[in-house]
Amino acid sequence: MREQVFSIIHSALIEVNATRKEKIDLSNVDTLALYGTTGVFDSMQLVSFLAAVEEGLDDELGLEISLTSEKAVSQTISPFSSVTLLIEFIMAETQVSAPALA
Repeated sequence: MREQVFSIIHSALIEVNATRKEKIDLSNVDTLALYGTTGVFDSMQLVSFLAAVEEGLDDELGLEISLTSEKAVSQTISPFSSVTLLIEFIMAETQVSAPALA
């Protein structure tokens, strides 16, 4: 399932790149910083990206997860720091909400 989540995130990044003047380097997506001082998104862009990821998770995996929930935004280490941390957060939320899918 981790590969499917990665694929959904990667697809969302490709969609974002299609509308950006300054393209995101997708050569090493795993370590890509999404938000923060070295991140590729400002706050509004991050919200749009997360909405695309949520839609992909719902459409492709039938998972309804809020990536902008209080739990997500209040983490000590932000799940939006990198793609890897976002995947870990989604996987943890999936195990909580639907253990049979893990």
